[in-house]
Amino acid sequence: MLRIHVSGVDLSRVRMATRPDAMWETVLSFHRLRDRRGSTVFGKWRKESRTRLNGEARLLSTVVPPRGYFPDFLTPSQGSSEPFGLDAGMEALRDTPVDRIRAETGLLTGSAPLARRTPSGPALPEALAEGRTEPLGRLISTLRAYHRAAVEPYWPHIRASVEADRAVRGRALLDGGADELLATLPPMIRWRAPVLEADYPVDRELSLDGRGLLLQPSFFCRTTPVVYRDPVLPPVLVYPVTHPGAPAVPEPGPWLGRLVGHTRSAVLRSIDSGCTTSELARRTGVSLASASQHACVLREAGLVRTLRHGSSVLHTLTPLGAALIRGGAPIAVP
Repeated sequence: MLRIHVSGVDLSRVRMATRPDAMWETVLSFHRLRDRRGSTVFGKWRKESRTRLNGEARLLSTVVPPRGYFPDFLTPSQGSSEPFGLDAGMEALRDTPVDRIRAETGLLTGSAPLARRTPSGPALPEALAEGRTEPLGRLISTLRAYHRAAVEPYWPHIRASVEADRAVRGRALLDGGADELLATLPPMIRWRAPVLEADYPVDRELSLDGRGLLLQPSFFCRTTPVVYRDPVLPPVLVYPVTHPGAPAVPEPGPWLGRLVGHTRSAVLRSIDSGCTTSELARRTGVSLASASQHACVLREAGLVRTLRHGSSVLHTLTPLGAALIRGGAPIAVP
């Protein structure tokens, strides 16, 4: 059980990340790559990603075990609500003080396979602890290569999933403040003021001490949230987004013939900033049943995501839907 102690000052400083964090998604995706569970969401991704890898998994497994602790420095924090893109994250990783690398990699040596020497020299955790630039550069190059193979091709879908979750949490914040926001986090996280409890592999107490809390939704986080092991680091709670179970890229289907007409175009544009079905009906001047039907067709087409928010549902655009109403503008990847 994880217990995060939240004071009144901390509650006023709870904030949502503005987008997915490239470093967290990269490291957590490596956990999912070796995990056979969650085949509905991750099965197709695993199969495709493995075909693009070229030995990166072997090296990364020495610093990211299949379960349990991995070094905090692999997922740097700026202490703000602005998550790292890949380049900025790698630079922050490169700037990690040697003493911190040595201390955190030292926590990995309790597992014999990680501490074992290789024919060419010490295993990567030991080499990193020596403070030389070459092992750190090798780790950074490997992380980049892995990201390109397993994360970057799916980034628009990852970003859409995080943005949909952010829309739900933002609506909760507007409706009831930080209390409501914390109360609407996924079921494995429970707000029992003044303590935020979460399912966790070990018993852990974390006091925010007036620093607030950054909520970071993650596509590749699964089952339980993640926090830094070092309580001195800026508090971040990484938690799983809700997965609808749809493939990242919808297969062509009969919806193509239905996706026509001025009304549906107006519906898609009205969803741009996120809205409930009732709001959609008001914005477009159609009945509630008609708004629901239009949203259903757009969802089947892969243009809209729908998540439950209390007794209603919240619709947001997918990258494909956003590109369609913006004239097919390219979607940036960090």
